[in-house]
Amino acid sequence: MTQVTGQITWVYTEALDTAAGFYRDVLQLPVLRDAGSALIFETAPGARLGLCEAFDGRVVEPKGGMITLLVSDRSAVDDWYGRVMASGVSVRGVPEVLAKFGIYSFFCEDPNGYVIEVQCFLD
Repeated sequence: MTQVTGQITWVYTEALDTAAGFYRDVLQLPVLRDAGSALIFETAPGARLGLCEAFDGRVVEPKGGMITLLVSDRSAVDDWYGRVMASGVSVRGVPEVLAKFGIYSFFCEDPNGYVIEVQCFLD
């Protein structure tokens, strides 16, 4: 069987420039591919986030989904929180420990309402 060589999670938007600015400028994710109406950002080696203008059956639908960005430790979560707060993006509270899952994280939203979690594992 052929091995998976990467992964892309796609989210859709009605305002590509605004959403792209969030991922590129606020989260500072590098753009790997710009296809005009779609961009692919690298979140980690082999992991990608795709942002595409909504079309046909592809719609903006943030309910029930979440994009989690893993970072190295608590101080990295705090650094990301500071950067996101400084950009003026709305966050859902301060970073906190979720003992149930053994993580430390905070949540914010992209311009389309998709929930973004920045987290580290505590063990």
